[in-house]
Amino acid sequence: MNEFGKVAVLLGGSSAEREVSLASGEAVLDALKREGVNAIAFDPAQRNIWELKTLGIDRVFIALHGRGGEDGTVQGALEFMGIPYTGSGVLGSALAMDKIRCKHLFQSAKLSTAKYAVVDGQSGFDAKAIIQELGSVMVKPSHEGSSVGMARADDEATLTEALNNAFKFDNQVLVEQWIEGREFTVAVLDGKALPVIEMRTPRGFYDYEAKYKENTTEYICPADISLAFTEQLQVMASHAFELVGATGWGRVDAMQDANGQFYLLEVNTVPGMTETSLVPKAAKVEGMTFDQLVIRILEQTV
Repeated sequence: MNEFGKVAVLLGGSSAEREVSLASGEAVLDALKREGVNAIAFDPAQRNIWELKTLGIDRVFIALHGRGGEDGTVQGALEFMGIPYTGSGVLGSALAMDKIRCKHLFQSAKLSTAKYAVVDGQSGFDAKAIIQELGSVMVKPSHEGSSVGMARADDEATLTEALNNAFKFDNQVLVEQWIEGREFTVAVLDGKALPVIEMRTPRGFYDYEAKYKENTTEYICPADISLAFTEQLQVMASHAFELVGATGWGRVDAMQDANGQFYLLEVNTVPGMTETSLVPKAAKVEGMTFDQLVIRILEQTV
């Protein structure tokens, strides 16, 4: 496919999600080559990003997860160099990567999301007061993905431990009221919400182990929910995606409690892209092969 010119797949990087990014990038690279695209792998942790100009790269497929690749940083560099790239722009990437700002946006737009508190590592915290206000909670570093640094806490002692661990990854931490219920994700491609996926794991929540290490996680797509619930969640996901300024492709995660209430969790602008990742699973139900999905994403370079 000469129409794309020379394509660099950005993979690896130096974030806590490096290993996941390497797997995504290699899968994308293989798909592009199968489709006849002149594509190369490029790891910004091992090469200077400015080499993309001297290599004559015409466009970039971003398969970097986490900081430095999903937070608007590399997007800004590519725009400065005048090289088109896949996915969201600088603003959408930066906002989606920041879980705390996302929560503020969801709340201001009156989109359903769990109650939360923000804890700053420099200011100290009152674990007892947080537990009294929110009950059981989920602790999340504000700028990490792939469930890195996340933990559930049910009392003052476990919250203190979870926060101290989260501060190893981020100075700001989101403490979110625990939602007991079902976990879902909605992939968004070119402005359209794809079939809903439900994730089921015996681990208590869909953590790093459940995502990448365990074989006990179940994925149901289309999710076993009513048409009304499906449409409601797809509309919520599309609204959240647009609200943070995300474009091209991505994924929106949500929970549903026992009363049927949905709660938005976060927006991912560079989700996992191996052949067994969530977005490819939804695309497959929509009738797209992995290779076709990769090409669709590449076609949307900005």
